[in-house]
Amino acid sequence: MNAVFRVCFVCTGNICRSPMAESVFRAHVADAGLGGLVEISSAGTDGWHEGDGADPRTVSVLASAGYPIAHRARQFTASWFAGLDLVIALDSGHLRTLRRLAPGPDDAAKVRLLRSYTDPGSQGRELDVPDPYYGGHAGFEECLAMIEAAADGLLEAVRAALAATSQKHVPHHPPQKKEDA
Repeated sequence: MNAVFRVCFVCTGNICRSPMAESVFRAHVADAGLGGLVEISSAGTDGWHEGDGADPRTVSVLASAGYPIAHRARQFTASWFAGLDLVIALDSGHLRTLRRLAPGPDDAAKVRLLRSYTDPGSQGRELDVPDPYYGGHAGFEECLAMIEAAADGLLEAVRAALAATSQKHVPHHPPQKKEDA
């Protein structure tokens, strides 16, 4: 496998949930030995915090769990769809916003909810990662637990996409016929 797969996590301001998901998923990808094959980023649907670091509570919860973070908030733009394989929304509001922002149906199809990877077959279950910004430390810990629960399923989906992509790029040579001597 030598293809690069690009994933961007998106929340509202890019200071709480999406940088948390970016850090957790980056660690999972590195642990799986796929660091050179998967590019991971994050952004916000809004630009309120553009240029800011992650919320101190996000940094604290990640540090306590052993995840490093170096982050500057930025706003997602429609032009990014062309360079991404998967856009991961942290809640259904982000999902709707991103799908409306998508230049076409193929780009809209790249947008998925993070928690859909926790149990892809579940129906009617709440799939939002709630915004912890206006709450306390416990809300950030709850978000981390939800993100970690979805990370393995997302990793498997990315691994499958990488395998499918590498299969497309393997040259196919038909078997040679043996000549009769």
